[in-house]
Amino acid sequence: MLTLYSGSLAVAESGPGSAGDPSVQPTPDFVGAFSLPSGSQDAAMTLTLSPGAYTAQVTSQGGASGAALVEVYEV
Repeated sequence: MLTLYSGSLAVAESGPGSAGDPSVQPTPDFVGAFSLPSGSQDAAMTLTLSPGAYTAQVTSQGGASGAALVEVYEV
């Protein structure tokens, strides 16, 4: 799960498979990033945000531990 916070307020949340969301699909090509394969279980989001500080938090739905990569692009 990918959750975006502004202070202590969660402003957006994205779960497995959200990379297939129609609002997300054109973004990688637009910013020159790698495309996510069809059926990807990656969490992804495309948002319009006000200026400010944000925190991205990655968690496992099942409580597992591991490593995560978060990429942020200005579109």
